[in-house]
Amino acid sequence: MLTITGTITSDLTKMNGRQKVTIKDVARAAGVSTQTVSRVINNRPDVSSETRKHVQNIIENLGYAPNVIARSLSRGRSNTLGVVGFGLEYFGSSEVLTGIERKSSELGFSLTLSLLDKFESSRVDQILNGLLARQVDGIIWAVPGIDQLLEWLSGKFENVSVPAVFMNKFQSGSDVVVSMDNRLGGVLATEHLLDQRYRRIGIITGPSNWWEAQQREAGWREVMQEAGFDDLEDLVVEGDWSAASGEIGLHNLLARSPYVEAVFASNDQMALGALQAARRIGLSVPQDLGLVGFDDIPEAAYFYPSLTTVRQDLRTLGALAVERMCDLIQARQQEEKSVPGLSWVRPRLVVRRSSINSSG
Repeated sequence: MLTITGTITSDLTKMNGRQKVTIKDVARAAGVSTQTVSRVINNRPDVSSETRKHVQNIIENLGYAPNVIARSLSRGRSNTLGVVGFGLEYFGSSEVLTGIERKSSELGFSLTLSLLDKFESSRVDQILNGLLARQVDGIIWAVPGIDQLLEWLSGKFENVSVPAVFMNKFQSGSDVVVSMDNRLGGVLATEHLLDQRYRRIGIITGPSNWWEAQQREAGWREVMQEAGFDDLEDLVVEGDWSAASGEIGLHNLLARSPYVEAVFASNDQMALGALQAARRIGLSVPQDLGLVGFDDIPEAAYFYPSLTTVRQDLRTLGALAVERMCDLIQARQQEEKSVPGLSWVRPRLVVRRSSINSSG
């Protein structure tokens, strides 16, 4: 039977002024070994219920907080995920990172974030080496699918010692990928405009070397070709995701194809620029020109007219990346082989005034 000694009260009094209570302090106050305290902290079964309760009371009285990092490292884990992000000024990137952070916190992970502002192979190597040096449990690659980066990524992670989850690209080899179905988004936008009796539908794409922009354009092309429109090149102009490029894009589109009836802008900012350009040249939206964007930014409902757009739930995408990472970490702990694959998040169309063709 364990006896509580009369030294506990004095020990507690002495420790009140201390900045940090250690496991040795708990062991001394409880009259047990540090190994016993460790067994209680880690919920080991080889401790009697009486001793466990006694030690837990001492821990509570002393205000002892176990060193989570040290405990994790002793088990071969840091409970930290490394995240490589890009361009927080972009709506999509910031939403994805918000989803990653919230799900990580929910599942007990902290994050180490490194931002890739431009592509340089030496910079990417520096980021990866830095994350590995911090002993992260896994790496989430939350960078847009830029052609040069995707080429560089091929095979790069094969020698990385921790699991990786990729975003915004197709699955290949042993990769684990989560992606928004951008092609489906392009399909939804274009089908909607056709359903509204618009026929000559142009597109303002994002940068041509971005996978997301390529996929949205591919969805537009698929629907337009199925509808019998073969000569599409005069209906395509390229933007850079900014509102200014959307404004310029509409002017260029009308110069190349004056009889355009509707426009699919590949993000909401470019749609805003196109809306401004239409107003300045005397085109009424949606009577003279239908308009659909992509993203459903919070301001989209307050455009004039309110913007029809493709909503992509990017926070869900970020959360899914963390969930897939947890699967990979668990598989590795259990010495199981991880299963490669691609998980899609489906966007949906949000219909507002900018695309309702009352004359149709």
